[in-house]
Amino acid sequence: MIVPEVPAARLGLGSVVARRVRSLAGAHRNPRRNQYLAALLALIAGALNSVGFVAVSVYTSHMTGLTASVADHLVLGSLSLVWVGLEAIGSFVLGAMACALLFNWGRRRGLQGRYANVLVLEALLILAFGALADRLVWAHRDHVFVAVLCFTMGLQNAIITKISAAQIRTTHVTGMITDIGIELGKLAYRSRRTAEPPVRADLHKLGTLAALVGLFFVGGMLGAAGYLAIGFPILVAPALVLLFVASPPLLADLHARRAH
Repeated sequence: MIVPEVPAARLGLGSVVARRVRSLAGAHRNPRRNQYLAALLALIAGALNSVGFVAVSVYTSHMTGLTASVADHLVLGSLSLVWVGLEAIGSFVLGAMACALLFNWGRRRGLQGRYANVLVLEALLILAFGALADRLVWAHRDHVFVAVLCFTMGLQNAIITKISAAQIRTTHVTGMITDIGIELGKLAYRSRRTAEPPVRADLHKLGTLAALVGLFFVGGMLGAAGYLAIGFPILVAPALVLLFVASPPLLADLHARRAH
C-alpha cells in the first residue's frame, strides 16, 4: 500500500527523522521508504560480509562465488571445502525460506510487523553472534560462523526483495553493478537517427544503485576495521540498529492485540 509523505517543511527536522525511522519497517510502503531501508541493509550487509571473510575467509553474501568454489573444489578433491560451500549455500536458502514463512504468516494476519518480524530475527541472530562468537573455542566453530552469517544474509536479501517487489537487492552487488553499467551505456548513447525515440538513462535508478554499492563498500570497510579492532562484538551495533528500526510496527501490533 502506498501512503503519502508529509512534506518535511511542515515538520521539524527531529520530527521528520523520527517519523521516517518509525515507518521504515512498517507494512505501508512507498519507493522512498524502500530506498531508505535498502540503504541501511546494504550497509549492514557489507559489514557482515567483511566480518565473515576476515574471520573465516568466506564471503557469506557471494552465492555465485560459493557455487563456483563448490564445483572447483569438487573437481580438485577438496571435500572439506566442498562441504563449507554447500553449508553456506544451504544456510542462505534456509534464511530466505525463513523470511518467506515469517512474512506470509504476518501478512495473513494483517500485522504491521510483517516485515519487521524478519528484521527482528536477523537482529537477534546478529546480536547473539556478536556477543558470543568470540567465546566459541571448539573445533567446528567456523562452520557455525558460516551457517549463521549466510542464514542472516538470506533473510536480509529475501526481505528487501519482498519489500521492493524484486527491484532491489542489498547483497547482490554483481547485479547492481551490471545495472549501473547498463544505465551508463544508455547515458552515453547518442542516436544519429532523429526519427527514432531517444535512449534515456534512468538517472534516479542509477543514483540509487550507486548509493547501495557505495554503502555496501563502506559497510565492508567498517566491518573489517571493526573486527580487527574488537572482534565479533562489532556486530552488536548493527543488531541494535535493526531492533530499533523494527520495534515501532511490532509495538503497534502489540497495542492492537491488547485493544482487541
